[in-house]
Amino acid sequence: MALIVQKYGGSSVGSVERIQAVAQRVWKAAQAGNSLVVVVSAMGKTTDGLVKLAYEISTNPNRREMDMLLSTGEQVSIALLSMALQELGQPAISLTGTQVGIVTEAQHTRARILRIETDRIERHLKEGKVVVVAGFQGITSTEELEITTLGRGGSDTSAVALAAALSASCCEIYTDVPGILTADPRIVPDAQLMSEITCDEMLELASLGAKVLHPRAVEIARNYGVPLVVRSSWSDEPGTWVTSNIRQKRALADLELVRPVDAVEFDTDQAKVSLLRVPDRPGIAARLFGEIASQELEVDLIIQSIHEGNSNDIAFTVSKGVLKKAEAVAAAIAPVLRGNSSKLEEAEVMVDGKIAKVSIVGAGMIGRPGVAAQMFATLADAGINIQMISTSEVKVSCVVDADDCDRAIAVLCATFDVNCSPVEAIDTEWEHHSAVPPSSSPIRGVALDLNQARVAIRHIPDRPGMAARLFQQLAKHNISVDTIIQSQRCRIVDGSPRRDIAFTVARGDAEAAKRTLSEAVANLGCGDIVVDNAIAKVSAVGTGMERQAGVAARLFEALAKHQINIQMIATSEIKISCVVAQEQGVTALQAIHAAFGLAGTQKIEVPA
Repeated sequence: MALIVQKYGGSSVGSVERIQAVAQRVWKAAQAGNSLVVVVSAMGKTTDGLVKLAYEISTNPNRREMDMLLSTGEQVSIALLSMALQELGQPAISLTGTQVGIVTEAQHTRARILRIETDRIERHLKEGKVVVVAGFQGITSTEELEITTLGRGGSDTSAVALAAALSASCCEIYTDVPGILTADPRIVPDAQLMSEITCDEMLELASLGAKVLHPRAVEIARNYGVPLVVRSSWSDEPGTWVTSNIRQKRALADLELVRPVDAVEFDTDQAKVSLLRVPDRPGIAARLFGEIASQELEVDLIIQSIHEGNSNDIAFTVSKGVLKKAEAVAAAIAPVLRGNSSKLEEAEVMVDGKIAKVSIVGAGMIGRPGVAAQMFATLADAGINIQMISTSEVKVSCVVDADDCDRAIAVLCATFDVNCSPVEAIDTEWEHHSAVPPSSSPIRGVALDLNQARVAIRHIPDRPGMAARLFQQLAKHNISVDTIIQSQRCRIVDGSPRRDIAFTVARGDAEAAKRTLSEAVANLGCGDIVVDNAIAKVSAVGTGMERQAGVAARLFEALAKHQINIQMIATSEIKISCVVAQEQGVTALQAIHAAFGLAGTQKIEVPA
């Protein structure tokens, strides 16, 4: 007999008919001899309606009272589903997060799970009952027993955490789409269903498709080796398995990582090549990295900062052994990038062979403002200047002087209380590298975010501590930052070297970010703060890009063919993100999807 945890989202239980359909599916699984724990969200748009009511009462609702309010939505769902199961003759009992014993931090509206007291669930399962659990909620361990909610994606997190705590055979996430797709089928009708995807790829694709999984849930699955599958609520298709390595022997206390960072990585075999003042027009990145790919040079980080005037800076890192070759390629392509311009300072090539990359890694940093700021502050306190910054959903990387690497590792490990490890070399034997077999494309999926804005701070003094002070200010006001990029070009203003920093935030936070930073920017002697709400971020993810040169070149070429200008570039080992104009976001997504041959033969329908 298998123990299965199933999770059904709000649309899956959005009406009486849909609740009855879910009950039929659960009943069939129970009739097959399985023990079941079923986690459900609030019905349909119930949570949205409750939020709207709160803001009709208050312009700034108290977070504790929001938890009290929003936790009621799931209670309706669990009671109705339990009744529906009982009507089918299946013994069932509904339990709130409190009754289940989901114990969380005392952080209202975004609590993380510390432990799950499973005694009551196990007792009901032994009695032959289906246990129907309210997702998205828990309770503090304090004397007050405060109700908490887990934030966006909380029901996914509840389900996978329960599966880990109960050592379930698997966790099944039921949603609107038949599994994880190569892109959002509402934008790319020929998006293809993946039979498998790794946890690492899924973590980076936090915003993929119909946003079917929250990265916190994926992180728990990875940490505890929970077999996780995403399936459609409307069919019996096999869905997509999200695979992790063998089950970890990890203590269930502090089940969801309280600390946001679980590793510090470093790479001392890095050298930097920068092209300063390249023309800001479509096709420039494609020409540069196309030439690099033709020489079969593998590139690690790629960073393109915001433009100034009609030019931009592009920097990339390579292994030290190929620096001279990379420099020669960049020098050869520079005159071509200049076009008809006679200005030799345009597309100027600069190299630095004495650098190292240090990174903090962990899905726990998602939705937790201040993690990047803490990294920057730690390096600043040690007197370490940051030369490059690149971020992804689960990693923040900084390029520093090679002589500072050991000190950077030591202070970061101490700050985040973790161990460090070198960036692993790519294993040529696939079976030792991943649970997912290689596909014909190095890219597994493409994601689009149309809800971001870019904030740029001009002419920041180039000395340790500047980035830290700016991002600490944002963290104090609970503003989460996504992509962060620091420009390569140093300008001399008032006799001191200065750089620009640009970052993206949720569009609704952009003006708040500008207001929050205004005083700090003035005190630090920085230049203007510029906000652009008309941007889109398109990202391509795949572990296959670690083993193939030229992936970035193909991506940039796909955008160039559609005359899409790239405003910013940031990369990690398995992800390339580009900021483009908002009106070109959908075209960019479709172009990249097509360029890597990700289309399927079956059109995926998403229910309304």
